[in-house]
Amino acid sequence: MKLISWNVNGLRACLKKGFEDTVKGMDADFVCIQETKMQPGQAEVDLPEYPLQYFCSAEKKGYSGTAVFTAREPLDVQYNFGTHTDEGRGIFLEYEDFYLVNVYVPNAQPGLKRIDYRMQWEDDLRAYLAELDRKKPVILCGDMNVAHEEIDLKNPKSNRGNAGFSDQERGKMTELLGAGFTDTFRYLYPDLTGVYSWWSYRFNARKNNAGWRIDYFLVSDRLRDRIREAKIHTDILGSDHCPVELDIDL
Repeated sequence: MKLISWNVNGLRACLKKGFEDTVKGMDADFVCIQETKMQPGQAEVDLPEYPLQYFCSAEKKGYSGTAVFTAREPLDVQYNFGTHTDEGRGIFLEYEDFYLVNVYVPNAQPGLKRIDYRMQWEDDLRAYLAELDRKKPVILCGDMNVAHEEIDLKNPKSNRGNAGFSDQERGKMTELLGAGFTDTFRYLYPDLTGVYSWWSYRFNARKNNAGWRIDYFLVSDRLRDRIREAKIHTDILGSDHCPVELDIDL
């Protein structure tokens, strides 16, 4: 089974940059999207290969939002979780043998202005994932808005303490992994450097590969032996993020 996760930084904009052709070419079973920045009906996604399209939109227009495209009908679909219901940051699909969770984790913002909310969101999500994990294994993907270790960004020293590389955010990722989840890319490639999923639009960051790995597939630890491949498609354009992929036997 192949899954794709991609922060498209505005689905309507990405549609104009070949999104549909890109998705068709990847031939995945699930395509999970973050930062759609749209409300239902604001754009039509022409992907007949994916007749089931689930959108979770923020109340604020042009902000946040998640989506999942698939041909596999779930047993149940849930949008958002707990008290976090207004920013469209999560879609939870239940299948017979697993849960698929697509999230767009809140950005802590410059100066860590939103760090308190980010910490609460992290704690609530981790608790909810633990509930799901007790029932059946979980596949979690999305823009997690954190580079976990120094190996996960080009310039760790100059970014220490900044949003996305603060001790608080890195600590929450450590807690999540410690709660029974595996970072699929690092499981297969523990020492691989220079592979990132996001680059700033400033300072020719992508051209210079001054990036961050902040897009992930995490799986319940008991699925780790079923991981076949984890890829980061750095060659695919259309957003300031690139798609990440998980191939897993399920």
